[in-house]
Amino acid sequence: MKTSLKKIFMALSLLTLWTVAAFGQPAKGKLSKDLNESDGEKFVDIIVQFTPGTKGKSKEKDKVDDDAKGKGGTVVKHFNAVNAAVYRVQAKSLKGLANNPNISFMTPDRPVLMNLEYANPTVGADIARNYGWDGSGIGVAVIDSGIYPHQDLKNGSGATRVVYSQNFVPGESSTADLYGHGTHVAGIVGGNGSMSNGGNNTFTFTGIAPNVNLVNLRVLNNQGAGMDSSVISAIERAIELKSAYNIRVINLSLGRQVMESYLTDPLCQAVEAAWNAGIVVVVAAGNRGRDNSMGTRGYGTIGSPGNDPYVITVGAMRDMSSTARADDRMASYSSKGPTAVNQIVKPDLVAPGNRIVSTLSPGSYLQTMHPGNVVPVSYYKSGSTAGIASGYIRLGGTSMATPMVAGAAALLLQKDPTLSPDAVKARLMKTTTKAFPTLSTFSSLSIGSTYTIQYDIFTVGAGYLDVWGALNNTDVVAAGKRALSPKAIKNPLTGLVSLSVLWGDSVLWGETVLWGESMLWGQSMVWGTSVVMASSVLWGDSVLWGDTTFAGSSVLWGNTVLWGDASLFPTAVSVDGDDQ
Repeated sequence: MKTSLKKIFMALSLLTLWTVAAFGQPAKGKLSKDLNESDGEKFVDIIVQFTPGTKGKSKEKDKVDDDAKGKGGTVVKHFNAVNAAVYRVQAKSLKGLANNPNISFMTPDRPVLMNLEYANPTVGADIARNYGWDGSGIGVAVIDSGIYPHQDLKNGSGATRVVYSQNFVPGESSTADLYGHGTHVAGIVGGNGSMSNGGNNTFTFTGIAPNVNLVNLRVLNNQGAGMDSSVISAIERAIELKSAYNIRVINLSLGRQVMESYLTDPLCQAVEAAWNAGIVVVVAAGNRGRDNSMGTRGYGTIGSPGNDPYVITVGAMRDMSSTARADDRMASYSSKGPTAVNQIVKPDLVAPGNRIVSTLSPGSYLQTMHPGNVVPVSYYKSGSTAGIASGYIRLGGTSMATPMVAGAAALLLQKDPTLSPDAVKARLMKTTTKAFPTLSTFSSLSIGSTYTIQYDIFTVGAGYLDVWGALNNTDVVAAGKRALSPKAIKNPLTGLVSLSVLWGDSVLWGETVLWGESMLWGQSMVWGTSVVMASSVLWGDSVLWGDTTFAGSSVLWGNTVLWGDASLFPTAVSVDGDDQ
């Protein structure tokens, strides 16, 4: 009897220890793993997060300022919505600065990069327009490379719907889109297709919410690169401008690799601040779905801040050049969960993102480097088009799928302005289409590889965006409830994976909430074939991982960072016919 009890105790202890690690804890100490003290005299820009007790207290923050200055550093910027600041200090002073009791965590100011003719009707946005849902009165902040004043981004009177612009790229003042990414994203969110419309048009490239107001917050330079601090500053500005321009949605078609738990990642703290301020934040999943460098077949490659459980993280589908949904397939490059360090289930849903035609910023980097992506006028207008400059370019990536969902969120908020960000997320996820194949394959002509895509929870999330379905959903989220993405938990004794929605009193997806008997994830296979979820959790009677794990699973479930490079990765890829 004693031996049996001892075995049970040991098993429970192992499970407890693993669970603590899997849920993700802040890194030990106050320095992130990619802060290098050995650089000595070199000056580095760091983002310092203050201890929770210092919020709103300038005296304690002044002590940190004085400490940094005393070590030869300078104060670059104090944030408001995020309890943090940017300092420029010598690397050799990092350890000493970490001894300040008013500092909780320090990270580098990391570099970041940017992450419709068929897509619009595929997700049902054309039906929404027929009923008057076009995003009128809603402001969407596009935090990107800038927005060109394109004809499609004007209203019926010819006035621009880009109602505010500001630059956050250090050393620059222009809000123009020199890269070309932000304009393309803005067109997917809210282009009205006027340049492609007319009596001889073949296609009209209309965005999801063609009458939204757009707030242009430029954080990426003419090469599509930026910094954490620029993105955080732009998010703060969106929060400050919320009332003035009714900003209800932020679109982040950018990201970088996960370098620590979302609990200490400054980008994640910024998007949570926006979410808590009542703004829906939609983020690209990333384009590392083909990455097998860690033996994970592209799993565990969701970027930051898409790894945060609050935000809506979006993966990319291929619309297959048809308006039908049944033939659509996942893009092989779309990043997959679970997230590194915390094992959050991501993406939350998927939307069309491959070879999407949208608004062009003339003379931009993307047009110059990829002239073949510019859509000929003859493609969307019949008759003589000689000498007419095109206003559209074709791009692909989770960057293009993200504004599809951001536009859908704007429509929901136009219909019911009282919806909280959690209610918007819940409705979008619940109403997704879940009719996927089990597997699909794609052969890359350029590199001679074939990719097999499994349609599991870490690939497609809750399913495929259905704008019209979401608009017709009337479920109400009770005050205080959260639609946080769940955690995936691997049992170290059996190797099997299940979901946890144990987020305290703010759980939305538990057994007693509004969804009744409906299944958010559907009844289809999620991963493997041998484990049945507890019937009290409304994620479906399905398997997450089962007993068919591969060699990389040990990497996914460790409490370490998968990707050592801190650079922000692109969430848009150029379209060359092989970007699927």
